[in-house]
Amino acid sequence: METSKTYLAIVCLGIFAVMALSNAIVPVLPTFAGQSAWQGAIYAAYFFGAFISTLPGGILADRHGTAPVIRTGLLITVATGALLFFATAPIVVIILRGCEGIGAGLFVAAALSYINSRSDHTRLSGYYMAMLNLGLVLGLIIAGWFAVRFAEPVIGIGIFTLFAIVTLAGSAIIGNSPGSPVRKRDTVRVSAFVRENLWLWYSAIVLVGITGVVSSMYPKFSGEAADTLGFWIAGMSIATIITVLMVSRIPLPPVPVIRWSAIFMAGGVLLAYVSPVGFIVLGALAGVVMIAQMAFLARVPDHQGLLMGLFSTASYLGMAILPFVAGVIADTNGFLTAFVITAIMGGTVAVTTAWSGHQLPRPSE
Repeated sequence: METSKTYLAIVCLGIFAVMALSNAIVPVLPTFAGQSAWQGAIYAAYFFGAFISTLPGGILADRHGTAPVIRTGLLITVATGALLFFATAPIVVIILRGCEGIGAGLFVAAALSYINSRSDHTRLSGYYMAMLNLGLVLGLIIAGWFAVRFAEPVIGIGIFTLFAIVTLAGSAIIGNSPGSPVRKRDTVRVSAFVRENLWLWYSAIVLVGITGVVSSMYPKFSGEAADTLGFWIAGMSIATIITVLMVSRIPLPPVPVIRWSAIFMAGGVLLAYVSPVGFIVLGALAGVVMIAQMAFLARVPDHQGLLMGLFSTASYLGMAILPFVAGVIADTNGFLTAFVITAIMGGTVAVTTAWSGHQLPRPSE
């Protein structure tokens, strides 16, 4: 009989593979496109694909269980990773990145549904987020290192596609997570969850999107080599790993934590303009924010597939829109303007969070 530890191991290895493959292209973006707007489009296409698939993935996980959705997400990840290994034209890369994002969105929604439906969800969310960010770190570092040493930008993509294949094979042993399936009519309540918790979804869009803005602009902004960029941007995820493992063991009030983190993230964006140390600040705060957001959502024991789908949708929407918009602003008005506008957006989250009436549990009635 399958144990919860086995399921958790597959979920954590899966998110590592998905995230590592998604980030393997970041240090070598300039080799696929020369302009910041095109680079932003390649970077954002992945998150747009995830944006459109996470909510359906969460609903499917509620109706049919998490295991088949997890396996489908991994299968799409493997297929698109293999095709990206041979792609060169920017428009083809954009399309494939979008498809890769669809697979990631399905996996993430189902995996988070499993994590947040457990009674020990806060501790498990720390493990999950740590593996997610470890994947981001190694995806950057390994891809950047191989790109410089062997003058071949796609080696990292190939390596993590192979790892995703191994993880896909391992996912065959998992079954559906425990819990009663959500009735079909319950999914109609998505509008209530969205309408009554707009401040929360806005915080996910902006605060997660901010990390994508800085990561996508830095290759051209700094002009550094791919391996150096990989280590700089990896510092963001390393900081996140540390904070999610710490914060997931400390009971903190989610709403004030989100509000104050938004204020400090605005400062972190401005710091990133003058120093790579800004990556460390933003990464640490992003970890705090995500644990707080998931803890707030866990107040509704049912509908976790739907809630995690909404949470992931909002997060990926931020990663899809903000980097592209920031890239356009950087091309037309300069990098300083792009960084300042991004910082201001972070500050608006503190305002909307302070004005919120909180909400949540009602739609499960």
